[in-house]
Formats: sequence, structure tokens, C-alpha cells
Amino acid sequence: MLTDLSTPRPDTPETATAASPASRHSHNDAPDTAQLFARFMQVDDGPERDAVRGELVAAWLPMAHRIAGRFRDRGESLEDLRQVAALGLVRAVDRFDPSRGAFESYAVPTITGEVKRHFRDRMWALRVPRRVQELRNRVRVSRRELAQQPGSAEPTVAAIAANAGLSEKEVNTGLEAMESFSTLSLDAELSTGDEDYSLADTLGTPDASYDLVVDREAAKAGLRRLPERERAILYMRFFEDATQSRIADRFGISQMHVSRLISGSCARIRAEALAEQSVGRPAA
Repeated sequence: MLTDLSTPRPDTPETATAASPASRHSHNDAPDTAQLFARFMQVDDGPERDAVRGELVAAWLPMAHRIAGRFRDRGESLEDLRQVAALGLVRAVDRFDPSRGAFESYAVPTITGEVKRHFRDRMWALRVPRRVQELRNRVRVSRRELAQQPGSAEPTVAAIAANAGLSEKEVNTGLEAMESFSTLSLDAELSTGDEDYSLADTLGTPDASYDLVVDREAAKAGLRRLPERERAILYMRFFEDATQSRIADRFGISQMHVSRLISGSCARIRAEALAEQSVGRPAA
């Protein structure tokens, strides 16, 4: 349906009257369609109502195109913007109540809101706060204005901030948003000299040792309270990776006794650590 809206329909008695210069309002794309809206409100859903809706949309389509033109050069084609604006126009026609005032006063914010939602919901690869989107737009416009001045160099952050009435922190946020308008796949191929690799290849991997930090800190106090021989046995087993046979030879005891000492010491440390956590005291 929206494709058909891109080109106004051939003149009918209603549209010819609406498009005549004598009936235009403040804008040359604001026709007088009061009679059409009165008829639209009277007919029931069906072919006749659809036909009247089409005439209203065709009559007001130049206004929708004018609104879409305000958002050109923002990363979206003008034709797509006109389609979005036409969709907003159709919704405005369907929801308009002639008893509440002029159609233009209702349609302009409705269509503008539809185009803005398109940028907010469709153009950004990631959902970002509206405040950040507004900063991006203000920074983009300000930088373009400064860059168009004769003999001007690349605008600095301070210059953009002064021109846009923003702080330098806000300008930096807007500049970052301008570079984050779209995302890059982790499978995207990069190249450095003769070497090709993907973006995922540049990412680090989790260090398994981090998972042991909390456990080690929780075990410190219990280790300090063990007898010296048990501490030495645990050190040899878990830090020197010594076998139970080697530990038994070192201390002149049986391998079975070494096994019992290791199991008992570990159980004691674990129980003390859990007890300290249950009462909310630090383990170390």
C-alpha cells in the first residue's frame, strides 16, 4: 500500500479542489480536506471508506514528504524515510477526530514521531538511551556546521561543545555514539599486512585462576591454624604436586596416614571457611 502512496493519484473532484491554490493553508502542501474527513467519519469500514482514506492520504502526502526531508542525510535513504512518513500519515488519518481541530496540527507530530521511532528502533543496531541518540544528532549537526565554514579545520571537541551548547563530556558521548551506530560481527575478517584473522581472534579468554581466588582467600585462615606438619604436607601435595608416597618418605609415615591427614585437613579448612561465611565475617 505504501508503495502506491509514493505517487499521488490522478486528480478527482475532491483532490482537484483540495490541491487548488485558493484552498491552501499556511503550507502549500496543506490542502483543505474538511469535506473528505466528514465523509470519512460517516462511512463504515469497506471499499468506500478505503477509497476516501486513499484520497486523504494522496492529498496530504506532500506534507509527509516534507517532514521526511527534514531527516535526510542521517544514514537512511530519502525514499525509505518517505515510506515511513507515509505510514505515519495513514495512522494519522485513521486516528484523527475532526472535532478536535485542524488535521495538520495532529498529523505533523504523529508523522514526525513515526520517523523518529524508525531511527530509534530500526537504524540502531543496539538499543541506546534516547538521551544518547539526541546527543549524537546534536554533535553531528554541530560538527557539520563547523566543518562547512571556509578555511576551517576538523572541529575540536571544545569547538563542537561551544557551538552546540553542550559540555565536552556530552560531546564525547555523542562522538562515541556516532561511531557505534552499527555493530561488527565477531566473524568479520580483519587484515594486518599479510595476516588475515577474525575479530573474535583478538578477544581474550577467561582465566580459570580467577575462579580460585575466592577459595584461596577463604582457606588462608584455616591453613594458618593447622599444625606445622599438616601445613607442610598440604603445601607439598597442592603446591609442589608431590605424590603421597614421596610425602610419606619425607615425614617417615605411611602413605595411608598421609591420605588421612590430607583429607582431614581439607575437611577442617572447608568447615571453618563455611562457618565464617555463615556468620558474615571475612575469611582472612
